[in-house]
Amino acid sequence: MENVVRVDCLYRVSTIGQVEKNDIPMQREFCRAFIAEHPNWKLEKEVYEKGVSGFKKSAKERDAIQELRRDAVEGKFDILLVYMFDRLGRKDDETPFIVEWFVRNGVEVWSATEGQQRFDNHVDKLFNYIRYWQASGESIKTSVRTKTRLEQLTESGFYTGGSIAYGYRLDKRGRTNKRNKEVFDLAIDEDAAKIIQLIFQKYVNEGYGAQRLSRYLEEKKIRKPNGKNFPNTSINRIIKNPIYTGVIRNGDAQSAFIPELQIIDQETFDRAQKIMSDRTTHHAETPLNLKGQSLLVGNIFCGHCKNRLTLTTGGRNRVRKDGSIYHDVRARYQCHYNVRHPGECDGQSGYGVKKLDGIIDRIVRYQLSKISAASGEDIVAKQNQKAIELAKARYHLATMQLAEKQRELVDYQNEGIKVIRGQSKFDMEFLNELVSKAKAEVAELEATVDAAKEELDIHLVNADIERKEYEKIKTWADLYDNCNFAAKKMIISQFIKSVYVYRDYTLEIEFNVSFEEFRTMATECQDQGTNEQPLVYITA
Repeated sequence: MENVVRVDCLYRVSTIGQVEKNDIPMQREFCRAFIAEHPNWKLEKEVYEKGVSGFKKSAKERDAIQELRRDAVEGKFDILLVYMFDRLGRKDDETPFIVEWFVRNGVEVWSATEGQQRFDNHVDKLFNYIRYWQASGESIKTSVRTKTRLEQLTESGFYTGGSIAYGYRLDKRGRTNKRNKEVFDLAIDEDAAKIIQLIFQKYVNEGYGAQRLSRYLEEKKIRKPNGKNFPNTSINRIIKNPIYTGVIRNGDAQSAFIPELQIIDQETFDRAQKIMSDRTTHHAETPLNLKGQSLLVGNIFCGHCKNRLTLTTGGRNRVRKDGSIYHDVRARYQCHYNVRHPGECDGQSGYGVKKLDGIIDRIVRYQLSKISAASGEDIVAKQNQKAIELAKARYHLATMQLAEKQRELVDYQNEGIKVIRGQSKFDMEFLNELVSKAKAEVAELEATVDAAKEELDIHLVNADIERKEYEKIKTWADLYDNCNFAAKKMIISQFIKSVYVYRDYTLEIEFNVSFEEFRTMATECQDQGTNEQPLVYITA
């Protein structure tokens, strides 16, 4: 009777999907059938690797390979059997040497479909290396094909797998893959979409941060489908996810705009990204704190030392007429530089929030009322009409000059035919000089036309930008009187770039507007309840 040969089998699949498709049972069936064909072979052990890439993971990172190596050193088996040799790995700079290691340690390496891997001579070693070099190349090509196909599907607007963004669900609409299996497509979950819209509305229009939004949703008993709350990390991911604008992204690939997937309009989404960026970099245009009862946060400065004013509160107990005691809290905008460096700032140490905010509120209402009453078309036209008309005139003149010079060049070229026929009074040399000169002038005029067209386009684009900006500010004007305090702070932070306050509440205000009428405005605002008249300088 022949000696019993002990066999260990290794079964590997690269993805969990292959596990679900029963690839491992298929490998096991082939290997067991192959063992049955050899009467003296005995199956000792079966080792499984599920969802392990033989191309991306080295042998040192693969527990199965390390386990088989230990058993080989201890002499526990005589043959290592795999379904195909690429089950051992696909790394051309590593796998051939793993196979050779087993052979050197007294273990034969076999494939149920490809036979024995031998190392008897240099030719065997060469073939061994070539086999794994091909396997490595095939793995790379498979990866590229998969990535390319996923990018193509994404660009076509199809869902390609992965986690589903909150606000959407998966629907089957009859679309099938190449295996004729019905696949899923994204669709808006109407109930969840309302929560997404609420989050963006609070974030953009009322200045809620992620932490505050998380608490707000919890207070309103709004939770995820799994019953868990929305942590601030989830809120931030929602704010940054472009899918809510109706665009699917997957790595560097993205789809065109898909209207049926849009939950948030592009302008609102862009504004949310700017708010998030400004809060990170502490830009004054976006208030960092909207919970306090002050209109200005981060965009108010001391006019004397130019340092930022900060909000402070203090108070004392007071007695009402009925004898009850209450705590009177008063808020101030304080110049900490003035407090910390006595004598170096000749401004006031602080300004009352109620008084200063009252002035700002009246200025904003006055300016917004002017905007609301004015015609946006008139304002934009007044600012841009002269420049646009002048650019149009230059473009029209340059176009006419070019057309005339082109006709002249055609005439010269036609005259050249007459010279050849002996029907012209010009000689060819002189005519060639005229043609060369005309061509040079045509090229120069073409450049002039291009420059004039570019200038006209710039003026038209600027007019369109200013028209949109005006419409945005007009929207603020319509909302200001009817919105809550947090929303007013957001409007002011976008309308006013900075406020510099001097002694006696004289203000210098820089507005976030681009058209001329609101760059040069200057107005006086009488302080409520006093005879003071703080002068307000309004600049760009």
